[in-house]
Amino acid sequence: MKKEPQKPIEQEAAARAGNFEEVVGVYNESQALLEAARCLQCKDPACISGCPVSVNIKKFIFEVTAKDYAAAYFTIREKNNFPSLCGRVCPAEYQCRRTCVLTKKGSPFASDSAINVHFLERFAGDNGMKKNLVSAATPEKGLSGAKVAVVGSGPAGLCCAGELARAGVKVTIFEGLHKTGGVLRYGIPPFRLPRDILDFEIDYLKKMGVEFRLNAIVGKAVSLKELSGQGYQAIFLGLGAGTPSFMKIPGENLCNVYSANEFLTRVNLMSAYKFPEFHTPVTIGKHVIVVGGGNTAMDSARAALRLQKMNGIDPDVSIFYRRTLVEMPARRLEIEHAKEEGVQFKLLVKPQEFIGDAEGRVIKLRSLECKLGEPDASGRRSPVAIEGSDFEVACDMCIIAIGLSANKILTAVTPELVTDKYGDVRVDSKTMETSVKGVFAGGDIVGGEGTVIEAMGMAKKAASAIKEYLRVKS
Repeated sequence: MKKEPQKPIEQEAAARAGNFEEVVGVYNESQALLEAARCLQCKDPACISGCPVSVNIKKFIFEVTAKDYAAAYFTIREKNNFPSLCGRVCPAEYQCRRTCVLTKKGSPFASDSAINVHFLERFAGDNGMKKNLVSAATPEKGLSGAKVAVVGSGPAGLCCAGELARAGVKVTIFEGLHKTGGVLRYGIPPFRLPRDILDFEIDYLKKMGVEFRLNAIVGKAVSLKELSGQGYQAIFLGLGAGTPSFMKIPGENLCNVYSANEFLTRVNLMSAYKFPEFHTPVTIGKHVIVVGGGNTAMDSARAALRLQKMNGIDPDVSIFYRRTLVEMPARRLEIEHAKEEGVQFKLLVKPQEFIGDAEGRVIKLRSLECKLGEPDASGRRSPVAIEGSDFEVACDMCIIAIGLSANKILTAVTPELVTDKYGDVRVDSKTMETSVKGVFAGGDIVGGEGTVIEAMGMAKKAASAIKEYLRVKS
């Protein structure tokens, strides 16, 4: 018998577009067992090579089929510190699912028939969370008493801290904001990553002995040299990419033209979607345009649409993207959800100018239509503007989501820390060590803006090198 892929229950589009509750539900036990039974248990599972942290996918799925959910949970945690989190935000269709034997070779993303690894991971993760399962620490020789400072509590920092704490290292995380989580908290809306899930994963680290120091901006409040002077024998930098990119077109400084970074931080970290319960309002227009085609653009558009509905405004949110859906880097699931909720897609367009009123507020966006030319360095076909194709649309709010660049607060005052032309920290690709002895780095500050699981992959590599560094030093 052909086994059909299991799809978790989702909030109806019309209902979810008016709230910030989680959209995709968790598999129930019956769904998890049916989906796990679809796995062919390949002799040489390619899905593992598709995972940036090499989770033993074959093994944990087999444990699900055996109803040994605790074992599945601990198998995942051997490689991935945050199963419930990654099961929600990992772009599985470009990673483990894409390499699944049930996906046609050469496909740019996973086919519908590929095993839903992320949903199974989420099932196992949430089951472990509900039962409050905690992995036993396994102190490693030569690491007892060692102290390491981690700068940044985003995915890279949290992952590195977890790896080190599990080995018996005393870890302190320094976070510049008043809440932990980095981009996981200020960048990803609750309808994709509920805050209780994020808080559980962070509390898990606290139970392992990780200490958190908030409102501590390394590079301002304390320098790397001062951290070393405080007894930290190694330092990991998970600074992230917090500087927004802009299009550099006329009118970009008009009122109500936001960077996605500012907009999402206001909505997520500062709880603007709960106004007036939280006194952090955010402007929301009647005609919202989001420029960009990545996950951040989808998050911005879907959050804006929800705010319109919650404020009694007829939804009118459009995504302007200079290529087609084929080249769009956002997750397929997020694109589908955005469409279902009513977000409009205007493709093959290139914004040219924001037009404002007498008071300096944006009222229109002028753009050019495009066609696809030759592939660029990334392999995607480059957009070519069509002369004379100008058009204008009403726009009283625009969110620019075309990427982020390096956070330079620390690097700007630490000249011995070598960076590249983009401001990213240069590291040894094998150890993730920077130009400063004993200082390692990973995540977006090294490779540029990437995914949560990619940041974790770098952090795990750095943690391994840090442990070796500490052993040699001791």
